[in-house]
Amino acid sequence: MRVIGRMLFVSMIAAASLGAMSQQQQHSEQLPSDKEIRIGNLMPYSGPLSEFGAIGQAEAAYFDMINARGGINGRRIRFITRDDNSDPASALELTRNLVEKDDVHVMFGSFGTPGNLATRWYLNEKKIPQLFVASGDEELSQARAFPWTMGWQPSFRSEGRIYANYIQAYYPRKKIVVLWQNDQFGRQLYKGIQEGLGDLNRHVLVDIAFDINDEHLEGHVSILKRAGADIFVFLGVPSTASKVIKLAASLKWRPVFIVNDASATIANAMAPAGLENSAGVISAAFLKDPSDPAWKDDPAMKEWFTFMDRYHQVESTNSSAAIYGYAAAEALTQVLKQCGDDFSRDNIMRQAASLRDYQPSVALPNIRMNTSPERYLPIRQMRLVQFDGRSWQPFGDVIETAFTEGAAR
Repeated sequence: MRVIGRMLFVSMIAAASLGAMSQQQQHSEQLPSDKEIRIGNLMPYSGPLSEFGAIGQAEAAYFDMINARGGINGRRIRFITRDDNSDPASALELTRNLVEKDDVHVMFGSFGTPGNLATRWYLNEKKIPQLFVASGDEELSQARAFPWTMGWQPSFRSEGRIYANYIQAYYPRKKIVVLWQNDQFGRQLYKGIQEGLGDLNRHVLVDIAFDINDEHLEGHVSILKRAGADIFVFLGVPSTASKVIKLAASLKWRPVFIVNDASATIANAMAPAGLENSAGVISAAFLKDPSDPAWKDDPAMKEWFTFMDRYHQVESTNSSAAIYGYAAAEALTQVLKQCGDDFSRDNIMRQAASLRDYQPSVALPNIRMNTSPERYLPIRQMRLVQFDGRSWQPFGDVIETAFTEGAAR
C-alpha cells in the first residue's frame, strides 16, 4: 500500500513539538497491528534536491512488491512518505504528524543530513527507530548518544579519505583543486579529503564552495583551470557534476577528475556531460549503477529491471538514487524478517543492530552490511572505480577503511 503526500507548512513551531513529547510517551509504546506495519519517510520530492526523491519513490514501489508477495511475516507494509522540501523545520513537523497522527511504528530512510538531525532528538526521546537514514554523516550513527538512530551508507568523511588515499598512492606530487557543495554533505566529504591528505594539503591550490543553485559554475571552473592543477576533485550532486565535466572539456582542460559516489552515475552525470568528456573519471562506489551495461546479464540487476517495469509507476529522474532506495528497502525488509513475530520497537532496533554480512542484492560484490549495538554504520566498504567511456571499471581491492592522516612526503 503506497501513500505519497506532498505537504507545505507556512510556519513550524519546533518548541511546541518538543514540549508535547511527555504527553505522547504512551503513544510511542504502542505495537503495530497484527495486519500491518506503518513506516514513515521524508523525501525532497520538490526543491533543489528533488532528483533524490527517486529514493522514496523506489522504496514505495519496493514495499508494493513486498505486499504483492504476501507482506512480511504475515503483515502488510504501509509506507507513508512525505515531501519535506529539504527543509529541517518541515521535517520536524512532518515527522511529528507521521508519529502522532499516522501512527507510524518506524521512521525509515529519510533523506538528508539537516532533516535527520532536526528530528533525531524527538525520535530518540519517543524511542522510535530512525533507521537507515539516507545520509553519510557520521553524526547520524552515534549508537551511544542516540541509540534509536542508525545510518546506512558509507560515511562521507570515510569516502573523502578514500579519494585522499588514492591521490597519495598515485599522484603524491600533483597539484589539486576542489569544487565542493556548500552544505553539510559537501563539507563532510571535503573534511575527509583534508584528513586523508594530511601534509599533502599543501598541494591544494584552490578550493571553491558552491551553492546548489549556483549560476557561476563557468567562472568557478575557469578559476580552477587557471590555478594550474593536475587533479580536479568535485563533491556535489549529479546534475552539477555533469555541467562541471562538460565545462572543463569546453575549456580543453583534462585533469585527473575525481567525483563523489552520489555523482558517479552514468545516466545522470557521465552521459549528460558527454561520454567522451567523462572518460577517465574516478570515483568510489558501493552499489551497482543501473545504467552501466556491465551489469546487463547480472541476475540481481535483471530482477531490478523487472521490478522497475512491474511496480515502479513513476518515471525515475535518477536511476542511481532509485537503486539506492531499492537496496535500503531490501535491507529494512531483512531486519523486519529477522523480527519474527516480535515487532516491538525494541526488537526492531535489536535486529537492525545484529546484521551479519548481509549483502543487498544490488550492492557491488563483497560489499556487506554489519552492525552491532556499538557500531551503527552498516556499510563501511567501497570500491574505487574508473569510467572508461562506457562502463565503470573497478580497480584495487574492496576498501574496508581509509587512513585518517596523509603520509608525509
